Amino acid sequence: MKKLFRKRKKDSKNFKRFCKMGLYINLIFLGIFLSSIFYLGLGAFKQTYIYTKADRNSVAYELLSRSEQRQIRANQVQGEGWFLANAEVDQYVKNNYHKLNESQIQLVNELMQKDQIQLKFNTNFFLNGDSKSPENSGIFSSVVGTLLVMVVCMVVSIPIGVGAAIYLEEFAPQNLFTHFIEVCINNLASIPSILFGLLGLGVFINLFGMPRSSALAGGLTLAIMSLPIIIVSTKAALKSVDINMKNAAYALGMTKYQMIKGIMLPLAMPMILTGSILTLAQAIGETAPLMIIGMIAFIPDVATSIFSPTSVLPAQIFSWSAMPERAFLERTAAGILVLLGLLVILNLSAILLRKYFQGKNS
Repeated sequence: MKKLFRKRKKDSKNFKRFCKMGLYINLIFLGIFLSSIFYLGLGAFKQTYIYTKADRNSVAYELLSRSEQRQIRANQVQGEGWFLANAEVDQYVKNNYHKLNESQIQLVNELMQKDQIQLKFNTNFFLNGDSKSPENSGIFSSVVGTLLVMVVCMVVSIPIGVGAAIYLEEFAPQNLFTHFIEVCINNLASIPSILFGLLGLGVFINLFGMPRSSALAGGLTLAIMSLPIIIVSTKAALKSVDINMKNAAYALGMTKYQMIKGIMLPLAMPMILTGSILTLAQAIGETAPLMIIGMIAFIPDVATSIFSPTSVLPAQIFSWSAMPERAFLERTAAGILVLLGLLVILNLSAILLRKYFQGKNS
């Protein structure tokens, strides 16, 4: 008996060590991933500027970006000032790979000695839309498109998902048909997301004629992808409510509607909100279904409504990663940092809302 007890104790310690080792390995890989993203992406938050004359005959004219050169040729700017440098100069100043020739390198070094080249905060990255020139590219249009898509997804998926879960849990008869529906919902929660993109392409765009690459089509596609997960999490939240609370409500003469509204939903609301917000956080990072409905296209303009063509941040990151210019590499990493920041905000909001409703219920 003592040998068996010692063996069980030893196995328990070994299993605990194995679990700790798995956790530490995951933390190591997470640290490597985040450090590499920060190392690559932090450079995109600064951009190289050159102090020179707004003249085509200036020695630094060939070092400027194409947008600055167009403005100078069109006489839209006059005098001297700080002008945006092209991507190759920016990469050289940041000690990255570049394609400058020897004479251009010598000219850049001379300007740096004269303090006519400086790294400044890259406002273009946050205020501009997508561009074929790395130095002018930004995430503003894709962030606006992401917010519009998530608003459509949230407005559609949360009310329908919560309502469907309440009906299946409290009102639907327990028969073979409802059991089949629940099995289908559980299966839909685990299928690949690209299949929802095909469904959105076939139903929302081809059948109903919604604008391609619009926030409406993208939001509805993500909504049907999020519905199964919201329904499953809401059903679990409703099941977690103590049966004695429900019986007490009925004993006081409440109807089923009053019991659900006054007892079940307030008690299950922390878990419902947490599951819904985490589902939206997962949907905000989806790229495959949005690529199918055309949101991977080059759209530099900011969407003015849910019917306007737009792009989203994950698709923007994907398109930047496929660009041949090396300067887009740090833009890609910086876009990932922004996307991670949005996910952190959503997760923190889920935690805060859960604590708020738990404190309110207690």
